[in-house]
Amino acid sequence: MQATRQHILEILKERTTATVEELAKDLGLTPVTIRHHLDILRSEGLVQAPQVKRRDTPGRPQHVYGLTEAADAYFPKNYAGFTDMMLHEMRDQVEPERMRSILDGVATRMATRAPAPIFNETSPQQMERVVKFLNSQGYDASWEPTEGGSLLHAHNCPYHDVARENVEPCVMDASMITQLTGVTPQRMQWAFSGGSMCTYFIRNGK
Repeated sequence: MQATRQHILEILKERTTATVEELAKDLGLTPVTIRHHLDILRSEGLVQAPQVKRRDTPGRPQHVYGLTEAADAYFPKNYAGFTDMMLHEMRDQVEPERMRSILDGVATRMATRAPAPIFNETSPQQMERVVKFLNSQGYDASWEPTEGGSLLHAHNCPYHDVARENVEPCVMDASMITQLTGVTPQRMQWAFSGGSMCTYFIRNGK
């Protein structure tokens, strides 16, 4: 994000709305320059179309700008910190068997979002379906055939900041892959223990 446009987003976040003139004064720029940046932010779907603002004094109507929901992505989040604390608290209060049941439940919820298997699905078709779904969830997955089955690679961990200190996302991943393929995967490489990615062996058959 270009610095001036980020500053515009921050001002609109703080004030909810602002006019071109108000933004120009705050940033020490000309109204023409502000309009240029607003046009770019609107084209990117981050700023709403201007709305007419009634004036308390005579004069031309003013137009105010506000943020779209998409702009929220450009402000700090602490999802990882919240999830990390929640997992620590759950480990302190929940028995291991109950924790595993919860993780399996999360895996089930995620797996139900995946497309259903096609009739008489072959192993390659299954792997393509699984990889496509995992990629839609941010795993940057790929697969390759190997003797007796397939190797499923997850090049990216969507929960990297959480999984650095918590094994639960890895347990959930394995459970989800089991539900997607009908086969309990064998972990061959594990990013949690220092590997460059996570790799699972999926044997042919059920």
